[in-house]
Amino acid sequence: MIAHDKNLLDNLSLIEEANSLQSGGFISKEQNKIIKKNLSGFKRNDNILVRLGFFLLGSFLYVSVCGTFSLLGIDSGETFWNICFYLFAIVGFVGSNVLANQKYYAHGLDDAFNLGALLNLGIAIGITTDGYEIVIAFFIAIASFLMYLRYIHLPSMLVFCLASSTVLFFGMFELGAIGKAILPFVAMLFSAGFYFFTKKILNNLNEDYYYKGVLLANSFCLVLFYLSCNYMVVRELSVMLLGNEIFPGEDIPFALFFYAFTVIVPILYLVQALKTKDRIMLWLSFLAIGFSIYTIRFYHSVLPVEVALTLGGLVLFAIAYFSIKKLKDKESGLTFKPDRINNSNAFLNAETLIVASQFGLKPEATSESPMKFGGGDFSGGGSSGSF
Repeated sequence: MIAHDKNLLDNLSLIEEANSLQSGGFISKEQNKIIKKNLSGFKRNDNILVRLGFFLLGSFLYVSVCGTFSLLGIDSGETFWNICFYLFAIVGFVGSNVLANQKYYAHGLDDAFNLGALLNLGIAIGITTDGYEIVIAFFIAIASFLMYLRYIHLPSMLVFCLASSTVLFFGMFELGAIGKAILPFVAMLFSAGFYFFTKKILNNLNEDYYYKGVLLANSFCLVLFYLSCNYMVVRELSVMLLGNEIFPGEDIPFALFFYAFTVIVPILYLVQALKTKDRIMLWLSFLAIGFSIYTIRFYHSVLPVEVALTLGGLVLFAIAYFSIKKLKDKESGLTFKPDRINNSNAFLNAETLIVASQFGLKPEATSESPMKFGGGDFSGGGSSGSF
């Protein structure tokens, strides 16, 4: 199923671990160079700007190939129009496979063909089904999931998460007003169930190269769970989807629940993040707290903007100051000291694994003592009675 060489994927994990060890000060820059020299790897770009540049170059290449097919079939009229985007999608899938065989991974060129294939497939299905959203999202979800499994392509996992959510939303729309009314609760239950499902996969994952994709899906569930019952999101969608006109002094049904959800969930995220030392959940909790404050202030403006910003800044400064004073001398647990290793999925005994096992660095052989004392070989131990 995987198009890439699994040995190269394992080597990539070791190289990333070596970079973490170097940034943590456990190995030197020279040792890291030796590691990379002894491990064959992919053609890839760690710099996001370089990768973006190759993505644009790959997009031009993809468009050029598709343009050639268009010139060949332009005289076929409507028949070609009905199938051309399927051909363009096939070009993308074939190009992705060729680049994978040429050891391109997270390079930029492969991103262009992977995402281009999904885009053209979606357009092709849209033309065939006259823009039937749920069918388009369904096939895109399947195609993007298979794309991730085959090419370990992280953006494809993001497309899968978005497409799966779209299938859920349009599926509820198919139920009419009832489906639209219960959509927030269904989305909340869906995201919670999928969160624990992906969490279980993370705990039992054997293939390390799938870790980032599953972690992305797990984090997406946290975002979807919060937004599903955020008061502002629910209120604005009820106006948009159900056509409810909310007059002054009125509110949406279950408003108290949505207000409580908007306030409590970010706090739960923060507490759980500190308890489990989950860095991603910690950042998401900060974003959720900020959006919750914006949500409440959007509908209930108690103070002028300048006064609210000033007081908010003072509160944040006080929290940051006293937190630093409290944590700056702690060496373990929740501490203000920088992490020596930021990789939360570090291999056990990674330094020994990389430096010793993988590169033939054998332990030094015990040298025999040059001093011979009768029957003993070391400092006279076990020597006989004669010299």
